Amino acid sequence: MFGLFGNKGAKSPQERVEDCQKKQDWAGLAKAYYDLGREAMDHENPDRAVLWLHRADTIYSARDDVYDKVGEALVDDCSDRIGTLESAPLIYNQLPEEIEARAEELAPVQARVWGLLSLARLVRLGQGLAGLPGCEVLGNLGWAVDTVLKSLQAPPTQEEFQQLKDLCNGLYALGDSPAFWGTGSELPVPGQAPFQVFDLNGMMGVHQETDAYLDSHLRMIMALVQDEEPPHPETGIIGCTLLPDYYVRTDAGRLEKVPQIQAELARIQSDYEFVCSGLTWEQVAQRVEEYKALDILSPAGS
Repeated sequence: MFGLFGNKGAKSPQERVEDCQKKQDWAGLAKAYYDLGREAMDHENPDRAVLWLHRADTIYSARDDVYDKVGEALVDDCSDRIGTLESAPLIYNQLPEEIEARAEELAPVQARVWGLLSLARLVRLGQGLAGLPGCEVLGNLGWAVDTVLKSLQAPPTQEEFQQLKDLCNGLYALGDSPAFWGTGSELPVPGQAPFQVFDLNGMMGVHQETDAYLDSHLRMIMALVQDEEPPHPETGIIGCTLLPDYYVRTDAGRLEKVPQIQAELARIQSDYEFVCSGLTWEQVAQRVEEYKALDILSPAGS
């Protein structure tokens, strides 16, 4: 009665996450993720703070009704905390900055190929996630990779152009869907914890960065047709392949020590050297095919 022994009926934020997913209480889900992020930040665990606070931000940003229910005070504090974390020395922050700096040294076509190679490594994962409710659009990544590779060499057909545009729209819609952030859908991973579709949310989001990469490609095509200056290539997709949210959520250890992340960092470096090496389209196509078959979640990459 005096609270000396705590509130035995109180649920932890993680328990609240599961309850809200079942009840489709999206505002409650955003609040639970926010509480997890605040707790992680207060306990000086910045990677987990990034994970949970960005999940909260994704949910309340997706729908106006959820935003209103969550309230300005929570939204403002969450945004402030995210802003503070953006200056921390984390892979989440440092890798995109390094990639952007290196991309500026490349010719536009080299930067686009660098991004395409990373997108190719997400094809197999996308195929698996496409079997989850509402995530079918992720099964089209392989087609997109092939079409972009072809249209870097010759103009696409009108049908291919429209299909790429439709895919961009589908990826954008996925980010606003509870199928992405609300239901907790998972893909079994042999010998490891299941992969949640929401684990794609890290590094600005695989879906968002794929959309940005493909949209930039389409705008490049239109600019060339109209004899205009093409837009600068989008390279955010390159860092997304680390999938850090998955390893942080499943307590895989320090990100720098996770074997899959070490392997992916090595591939990103190798790809950079590859695009700087006077490559041919045949060599690009060969590497793309190898990457499309890669299991990026496997320590061995098999």
